[in-house]
Amino acid sequence: MPSAEDIKQRIETAIPGASAEVEDYTGTSDHFRATVVAAAFQGLSRIEQHRLVYGALGEEVGGAIHALTLKTLTPSATTTP
Repeated sequence: MPSAEDIKQRIETAIPGASAEVEDYTGTSDHFRATVVAAAFQGLSRIEQHRLVYGALGEEVGGAIHALTLKTLTPSATTTP
């Protein structure tokens, strides 16, 4: 079973410049919540952004990772005017 730190590292390695926060929200190492900020998301639809993240985790999504709640943002979306 992957840990929240394992998932964070895999996302940040697969998406250059990404910053991820990952939480095991049930404590069972199979339900995770992740917020990922990456310039690579610029111009992509929400579905395309999520596909990038899922691609980093491969076949574990739906297997060892039973549930993954995602919030994806671009760096400009995280700054306040």
